[in-house]
Amino acid sequence: MNPPPYEVVTRPHRENLIRFGAAHPEVLVLSADLTASCEADGFRAAWPDRFFSFGMAEQNLMGFAGGLAREGFFPYVHTFAVFICRRPFDQVAMAIAYPNLPVRLIGFLPGLTTPGGVTHQAIDDLALMRLLPNMTVLECGDATEVESVLAVAQAVPGPVYLRQLRGELPRLFPADQPMRLDHARVLASGEDVCVLSSGICTEEALRATAALRAAGLGVAHLHISTLKPFTDPQVIAAIAGARHGVITMENHSIIGGLGSAVAELMATQGSGRRLLRLGLQDCYAHGASRPYLLREYGLDALALVQAVERLTGSALGIDADTLAAVRPQTMASAEKTEDL
Repeated sequence: MNPPPYEVVTRPHRENLIRFGAAHPEVLVLSADLTASCEADGFRAAWPDRFFSFGMAEQNLMGFAGGLAREGFFPYVHTFAVFICRRPFDQVAMAIAYPNLPVRLIGFLPGLTTPGGVTHQAIDDLALMRLLPNMTVLECGDATEVESVLAVAQAVPGPVYLRQLRGELPRLFPADQPMRLDHARVLASGEDVCVLSSGICTEEALRATAALRAAGLGVAHLHISTLKPFTDPQVIAAIAGARHGVITMENHSIIGGLGSAVAELMATQGSGRRLLRLGLQDCYAHGASRPYLLREYGLDALALVQAVERLTGSALGIDADTLAAVRPQTMASAEKTEDL
């Protein structure tokens, strides 16, 4: 499919959560002293009796969420991703995942979306959540997915971890094409290289794949929003049809996230294709703006072009200036550094 013209949507999760709460009176929202930062303040104002703030006590929050779920409610936990996956990991595992309870863990500031440095950059959350039995793992890539992901999560009978985006977001996908569980978005077809991207990396990949196709390369590009389960036959078919190999591109460590999920799938399927994984190369990042961090750690459009050149063994003549020419101008306001 050809992506639509870019549009910037401001705080889509905040508005969607209000609409979702109106349609689902069984939904409760839990916060860990980051209510406005996680765009849950609108829900709090609309339904104060369905909102609970626990302060900076995430372990208590997770146990309480599990108890609410046992009583028939659907708790939606809102905090930064690092505060879901690090301090209270035992409570998530024992109070939520082990009893297979319908708690929805909404993790904000995934990976390099924050300038806050190592204490606030969740670069290992997908790995931790993927290894938990019963846990479904989702990741949003644009405003359309933010607006539709709550319905996907609500339909899952067990616990869900969601990597969420906030603030000003691009609309990369048509508003009438919502996220679907374990169903990749096929953004382009081709038989030379297969690119599998997730989260904020898909916007960068779209810039690169447009330039790659203009250079005569056949690129299959799939956007991945479900990291677990990971059984979509579209992904299997795209990998099998890639003559030179596969590239994954993720806002996470290359260990345990999308790259690992694809490697596991390829090994299980007996694929002989070569795999290159773009992501944090077993390292921590430092604090800076998102464009700088994506460039510094090899997660921008140019890094993808260079990976394709390594995979195909050919120089394509695509440089940063070429890629800048296909950069949507309407995205400029969405690239400002986010506050914590």
